[in-house]
Amino acid sequence: MALKSYKARSEGMRFRVSPTFEEITEKTPVKSLTEAVRKTAGRNNQGRITTRHRGGGVKRRLRIVDFKRAKVGVEATVKDIAYDPTRSAYLALVEYADGVKSYILAPEGLKVGMKIMNGPTAEATVGNCLPLSQIPLGMMVHAIELVPGQGAKVGRSAGNSCQIMAKSGGTVTLKLPSGEVRIFNGRCLACVGSVGNKDWDSIKLGKAGRKRYLGIRPTVRGVAMNPVDHPMGGGEGRTSGGSHPRSPWGQLAKGGKTRAKRKASDKVIVKRRK
Repeated sequence: MALKSYKARSEGMRFRVSPTFEEITEKTPVKSLTEAVRKTAGRNNQGRITTRHRGGGVKRRLRIVDFKRAKVGVEATVKDIAYDPTRSAYLALVEYADGVKSYILAPEGLKVGMKIMNGPTAEATVGNCLPLSQIPLGMMVHAIELVPGQGAKVGRSAGNSCQIMAKSGGTVTLKLPSGEVRIFNGRCLACVGSVGNKDWDSIKLGKAGRKRYLGIRPTVRGVAMNPVDHPMGGGEGRTSGGSHPRSPWGQLAKGGKTRAKRKASDKVIVKRRK
């Protein structure tokens, strides 16, 4: 992915860095592979705000991505590389030999016209999906299942990939993008290669309005509020809060461990993330 910067003809253009979208070939999405997104503005079924700073934004249609890759042994051709407004990664529109179309995550190096295949008989080449036990050591994979047949859960965002470190007795050890080393069932499916659009995190919006297009509303700092509104509010002049950073409801906001104790998955984690 290539990025472009702009001449500072306005304050909003001065620091803006955006993608060129030169890899994108799809003009309009396949309507049967999309569905409407109902916006909640951060509210639950009772109308109460459960996630703050959400609301507004442009209309978007959700692309239905095939994370299970259940069509085994049928060759597919890449028809288009597509943009997805709801995720950081690009998608690839593939058409199987029997005429069925689907969207998959587009790995780095996948081009229009290339062939892909799913299943244990597929070769370990970019875009193919096969069980972890069939993929050679040292290779990078993405879109990995946690449970066989469940669909991809790990390594799905732009630029992500996991490395196969070891194999033993039907299990495969992977190093995740976070640095965590984890054991997976060898029957779990994974796609070869790393997710494309790796420069996604270098994009700079440039102005507040582009944040609003994404449905993200402004965040007011607690220290800028009054004591009645926030535990860190108040004080003569500007202060840094005078206490440990915390939420409006008094819960400590930094440094606390968020992972639940005694999780069932503890036994498959060989090394914790950084």
